[in-house]
Amino acid sequence: MAVTRSQPLSALEQPANVPPYERDPRWGSDVIVDVLRALDIEYVALNPGASYRGLHDSLVNYGGNRKPQMLLCHHEETAVHIAQAYYKASGRLMGAIVHNVVGLQHATMAIFNAWCDRVPVLVLGGTGPMEAGLRRPWIDWIHTANLQGNLVRDFVKWDDQPHGVGDIAESLLRAYRTALTMPGGPVYVCFDAEVQESPLAAAPPLPDVARYRPAPPVPAPAEAIEQAAHLLVNAELPVALADRVGRSPAAYAALQELATLLALPVIEGDVVNCLPTRHPMNLTGAQGRLLREADVVLGLDVVDFQGAISTPPSKATRRAETLLRPGAKTINISLDELVQRAWTTDYQRLAAVDVPMLADAAVAVQQLLAAVRPLVERSDAVRARIAQRAERLARVREELWAGWQRDTEQRWNDRPTSVRRVMAEVYNAVKGEDWVLALGRPGRIAPGIWEFTEPRQYCGDSGGGGLGYGPGAAVGVALACKDSGKLPVAIIGDGDFMMAPQALWTAAHYQLPLLVVIRNNRSYYNDEEHQMRVAEVRSRPVENAWIGMRTTDPPPDMATIARGMGCWAEGPIEDPDELGPALARAVEQVRQGQVALVDAVCAPR
Repeated sequence: MAVTRSQPLSALEQPANVPPYERDPRWGSDVIVDVLRALDIEYVALNPGASYRGLHDSLVNYGGNRKPQMLLCHHEETAVHIAQAYYKASGRLMGAIVHNVVGLQHATMAIFNAWCDRVPVLVLGGTGPMEAGLRRPWIDWIHTANLQGNLVRDFVKWDDQPHGVGDIAESLLRAYRTALTMPGGPVYVCFDAEVQESPLAAAPPLPDVARYRPAPPVPAPAEAIEQAAHLLVNAELPVALADRVGRSPAAYAALQELATLLALPVIEGDVVNCLPTRHPMNLTGAQGRLLREADVVLGLDVVDFQGAISTPPSKATRRAETLLRPGAKTINISLDELVQRAWTTDYQRLAAVDVPMLADAAVAVQQLLAAVRPLVERSDAVRARIAQRAERLARVREELWAGWQRDTEQRWNDRPTSVRRVMAEVYNAVKGEDWVLALGRPGRIAPGIWEFTEPRQYCGDSGGGGLGYGPGAAVGVALACKDSGKLPVAIIGDGDFMMAPQALWTAAHYQLPLLVVIRNNRSYYNDEEHQMRVAEVRSRPVENAWIGMRTTDPPPDMATIARGMGCWAEGPIEDPDELGPALARAVEQVRQGQVALVDAVCAPR
């Protein structure tokens, strides 16, 4: 059954007495709207602020609140997270508007998440007036920065503060192009209040935006592709590690072909789904075993290549050891070096690589497929070796899935409810729908339950590890799914949810159907585990790890919070046998166009 909405989003919050848009700018901020419309920016999420009051007026009384249409949020961090997740679910750039110095400071965590996630977001803001004589006493002074972009310059691809109306078009065109050129990332453009509010003597020309579109993706050098193809074809056990490459539908299809052609086991990270779950070569979960035997390892836009080929860090020393045997060859395809900064070490540990390629992995995987196919087709010996490898990997996969099935069965009746049962009950409730999972880390916390079949079916986590991402991301995916009949699902930790529950109001207000499930262990449990490790190493009482971590006495009532935001909600669900029926009721609400939340109390792990 398809998910329905009561009315189109474009029918909501329409201004009165505003004629249909025709380009006739009278004020500086009208020009900003002209360019955003020309760039086909459909939505901007925002929290109101006086520093962009000129732009706000132009969006409403000049643009008619259509393309872009405003989405009101209750925190700037939420606005940016909506835009980040919207891109991951749709492949389309979205804007977020944040109020001068204070709004930008609120938004910094979300901008950092988008930066680490390599996701394009167009962040806009206001400041000033830069001319001191035009500033109101006190408020305009404390909310004006000499150069506001300094605050985020270490984690955006580019920032600008146009000095005049004539600079607006070029600034926005460069921002658009920079954000979408791979590797993607957030950009920030700040508009002086005087620039926004100045009357125009004449309309500045609007450039042909098609002539400023992003350049084509960067392919890999032919010689490097040829070298990698020969290594993969002649390997006894090649292994592929795949992360952000799965965001490209074309790469998703090509990787399936390459994996089948070579009997190439693919290990996915936590970023997105890169291969159908039931593909014979999806061996995610067997990396510890396979990498120890691999003689060639291929990295495809891997967030942390060295970490992916290493053991988990020691609890006592924090150190990790390589999983690879001596002599194993490595191939790594990434563009991350092009956006490397020195402020944080998000560039990860430097890995030794035999065949490095500074290229877009989404294109390179298609190049590899074309290079590998003739090498396989012309050699009977190669095809025989690949067939034998496929048989062996089938047994590995069968053992892996059998183990997961046992884990689920053994913990099915646990009290508190096991994480595996929570994840399984949610999947069982939606598997008959055309669903999209906004976030939830199913492959890490409960492998072998969720089955992905197509690209962008799982949109992944925050990127920067910042709590508060989940609620806004859920709304962003719901926005991308609007009017598609898809059922957006978000499985959010209780700590993550409590950072930004007000995001659900935006989904309810704009009638964006959405299922939210709180995986509620009533603790900041990740840090409880860290305290346990420290106590163990220091021979101190492990039983004290809960202090300063547990959210009990009283436990926050997530369902009441959600109802206060205009959502249907149920919980806390503590009896595991009650969870399935509650989820069925929630799914029915979402089918009818509602935002529904279920608070599932569960074990920490």
